[in-house]
Amino acid sequence: MRCNRDCKKLVCLINIMKSYFQQIGAVLIFLGLTLTLSAGPSPAGDLLHHAYATLERADHDYKGHRHEAMKQIEAAAKLLGVNLHGDGKGHEKQGLSDEQLRAALGMLEQARGEVKGKALHHVDNAIKQIHIALKIK
Repeated sequence: MRCNRDCKKLVCLINIMKSYFQQIGAVLIFLGLTLTLSAGPSPAGDLLHHAYATLERADHDYKGHRHEAMKQIEAAAKLLGVNLHGDGKGHEKQGLSDEQLRAALGMLEQARGEVKGKALHHVDNAIKQIHIALKIK
């Protein structure tokens, strides 16, 4: 009996550690992107490209708002003459996916100061869609 309880405790501890390391990984991804972007002035096109690629890797469980944000980024990028190519689709847990959306949000907020006119309108709409997506659990 004691072994059974100890094994359950060990499995529980391992699950807690896995969750902890996943959260640390998400924070490190976010910090890495933030440090890369703040290392020097980035043109709006680069920020849009990175935001798009980050959203593309995120989980798909946001009732269409992640996809709508990506469409808005595509429209803004097209107006700026930027060709977007993401890195592919991911299958992360919701917490990591939320961190990716927040990272993309930060990039878009940075890009917002560098774009004007219709492109700014699309960036603002993408920001709005990400805010909505982050409310969905």
